Amino acid sequence: QVQLVESGGGLVQAGGSLRLSCVASGRTFSTYTMAWFRQAPGKEREFVARIGWSVGSTYYTDSVKGRFTISRDNAKNTVYLQMNSLKPEDTAAYYCAARNGYSRTWTGPDEYDYWGQGTQVTVSS
Repeated sequence: QVQLVESGGGLVQAGGSLRLSCVASGRTFSTYTMAWFRQAPGKEREFVARIGWSVGSTYYTDSVKGRFTISRDNAKNTVYLQMNSLKPEDTAAYYCAARNGYSRTWTGPDEYDYWGQGTQVTVSS
């Protein structure tokens, strides 16, 4: 079992920055692919970014490329999402997700086994 706890959400003006954190329980964090998803009211949960166990294995949805950076610290069992140049359309609940192993195709919510409770990000115009 893996438990995920997100933090770092909040209210920010357009153009601002936030850093989300997700702390995972468990001794095998380093073998898990970690991802961030987001869900706005009335919309489906959508993929934001993914990182495998090596720092080079990152992947982003097109709408956040160049603005968001996903990273991980395996010694701290933590994955981060640095969000810069935030836009009102980034407003959503952000969720951390995990799955053991790695695949370049893991971008759907159904492909992840463990989820955090979510943290709200609100970007005002």
